[in-house]
Amino acid sequence: MINGLSVNYVYLATGVTDMRKSINGLSLIVSEQFGHDPFNGSVFVFCNRSRDKLKILYWECNGFWLYYRRLDKGKFKWPAELNEQTVSVSLRELHWLLDGLSYLQTEAHTVVSGLKKQLIYCRYFALKYLIKQLVK
Repeated sequence: MINGLSVNYVYLATGVTDMRKSINGLSLIVSEQFGHDPFNGSVFVFCNRSRDKLKILYWECNGFWLYYRRLDKGKFKWPAELNEQTVSVSLRELHWLLDGLSYLQTEAHTVVSGLKKQLIYCRYFALKYLIKQLVK
């Protein structure tokens, strides 16, 4: 869905949002109620009262994207009313939410990056080379 986009932050609007709102209404909520800039490349996610519909607002270069997701069965594990109006999550956590999981996964694998990632690749190719040598 949002793969390949340059996303700065992902914000979940806690509580419920009127799904009759479109781009203009949702961007007003973002700027006036949340105090965020809707044009900064962040993703803003809104959910309805029955938690089976989501709207995702995203600004890209010269216009807004408005994604709409409706579940036929089940509900999104949406954050209830909290002290904050928005919850900042990673793009990975948004994908968990869209897959029907809680965005607060306690048993998720950690993201491998930087030097660790390079070491894993080096070990993989070294093992692959050794296996080829043993098979010969």
